[in-house]
Amino acid sequence: MQDTVTIVGNVATDPTQGRTASGVPVTNFRLASTHRRFDDATQTWVDVSTNWYSVAAFRQLAENTKASLRSGDSVIVTGRMKIRSWENNGKQGTSVDIDADAIGHDLRWGTAAYRRNPRSANSDQSRGHSAPGRDDRDEGSVADDAAGSGVEGEVDTSWASTDRDAPDFDEEFASAISSR
Repeated sequence: MQDTVTIVGNVATDPTQGRTASGVPVTNFRLASTHRRFDDATQTWVDVSTNWYSVAAFRQLAENTKASLRSGDSVIVTGRMKIRSWENNGKQGTSVDIDADAIGHDLRWGTAAYRRNPRSANSDQSRGHSAPGRDDRDEGSVADDAAGSGVEGEVDTSWASTDRDAPDFDEEFASAISSR
């Protein structure tokens, strides 16, 4: 039986990439999920325990994972959990593996710059769609915007405000506080 789980944690090892016997790309890394609690006596957060997971990503997710993640990154991983027993050189243990469906940076702890992969007939096939089919999630996608911008791989973001366009936070904050 396989359970679908979502784990929030830190990449504990730099992702390594290989290929299955049939040539499918696979990227593996260890994920540490540390549980914390607030200690009333010391008024500090303390680490209670850490769960360790072996994560495997396949196909395009494997390629993107290898290019995007480094040891120490805070991530969210969703996938199918498998618990298996192992034995090696007289030692025995249990491994908790996650066959990843989705991996992303945890934006509570930092920022990320997302860049969509170029579309191809193979990308539709890798998602289980027949080329040149599309699924409904792609309607009005960023890739469509990029195709219309006349610059390959570049997305028109003229509609978005930038930090330079935003009001100065200190002035706005000071004004709000002084008016109270």
